[in-house]
Amino acid sequence: MSEAAKICSELIRIDTTNPGPGEREAAEYVAELLAEVGLEPIIIESAPRRANVICRVPGDSPDALLIHGHLDVVPADPADWQLHPFSGEIADGYVHGRGAVDMKGSLAMTLAWIRQGRRPRRDLVLAFLADEESTGEFGSRYVVSEHADLFEGCTEAISESGGFSVTMPSGVRVYPIGVGERGTAWMKVTAHGVAGHGSKPPVDNPVAELARALTRVADYEWPLHLTPSVAALVGELSDALGMQIDPADLSEVPAQAAALLKGVLRNSTNPTMMAAGYKVNVIPSRAEAGIDGRFLPGFQDEFLSTVDELLGPRITREFINLEGAPSAPMSGLFHDLGDAIRGQDPLARPVPYVMTGGTDAKSFARLGIKGYGFVPMLLPVDMDYFGMYHGIDERVPMDALEFGVRVLNRLLTQ
Repeated sequence: MSEAAKICSELIRIDTTNPGPGEREAAEYVAELLAEVGLEPIIIESAPRRANVICRVPGDSPDALLIHGHLDVVPADPADWQLHPFSGEIADGYVHGRGAVDMKGSLAMTLAWIRQGRRPRRDLVLAFLADEESTGEFGSRYVVSEHADLFEGCTEAISESGGFSVTMPSGVRVYPIGVGERGTAWMKVTAHGVAGHGSKPPVDNPVAELARALTRVADYEWPLHLTPSVAALVGELSDALGMQIDPADLSEVPAQAAALLKGVLRNSTNPTMMAAGYKVNVIPSRAEAGIDGRFLPGFQDEFLSTVDELLGPRITREFINLEGAPSAPMSGLFHDLGDAIRGQDPLARPVPYVMTGGTDAKSFARLGIKGYGFVPMLLPVDMDYFGMYHGIDERVPMDALEFGVRVLNRLLTQ
């Protein structure tokens, strides 16, 4: 068994469900692995058992690269899984369990390379973080606001959501490298009205008012916007497929390519929660709902003004979480990442990619650090990698972890 697979398995066995027991045990395990090879990791708790590990690895240049990832995972119900989600079982060439893809497999690749003891060509700052699966309040946000000095010299970063192979029907293997992500606007919206008996004609029913507003939000067709990185992706995929992709109509585009585009052509708003009333025959005085909003880089103002129009003047909104849409240039490190992949897969075709959701890169962008999504893995053609995120029977190929270690070695030492 490779060390990357072993570390991945052991990390999965440590339950870091968020919300749940916290990341302290996993942080101690990671810190021990780093200390064993002569490094000096520090554990930072933002709250009891909400732990982060930071470690600087000296290199040949003080222009530092940040490698960050999160220790926490989303919940998993064992009843839904073929193998227990926290077993870390290794079977059929895969490491199984919650976090194998998101993102303990990536952490294991990084740790396995670090433990080889090779000197990187630039300083590295490693950050193994808490709370990414929520808002980052106890993880990336905390270390950025309270311990920014630990990231001195960091100009660029790599982390999750990119760098893995997606095989097109033409046989071309594209590797989407994350160069940006949509911004996050989680909102609580509220309608106020007049309480009364459910049997009487309503004076001002906030439940009905909110329902109408949510319908407008859910049914709205956001306009298509091609940001520069997405336009570049459309061009690369068109060439790889031998067809001209029309972003306005993906119906004829193979699923593998469409999956890379569907979530990044428009802003989006999805109502996700509702709460109102306490008794069926009582009209309440207020009704609340939650909306998951996402906006493309450069379109935050347009997004918020449109949301306000859709909600209407009688609905108030407040942010549960508001984070910008970071982006990174398709040059410099982007080309280095592509070269590192091609060094292990000569048939690789690296392409730019914008993530539909969000990562801790949003927090590090506040320090001026440009983030790239880069977890290099050569995956089986039939593997639904996107479906593994937060999915049932999550697993990662052992061979893919080893591929990633080799790519990291080429990137970090050559």
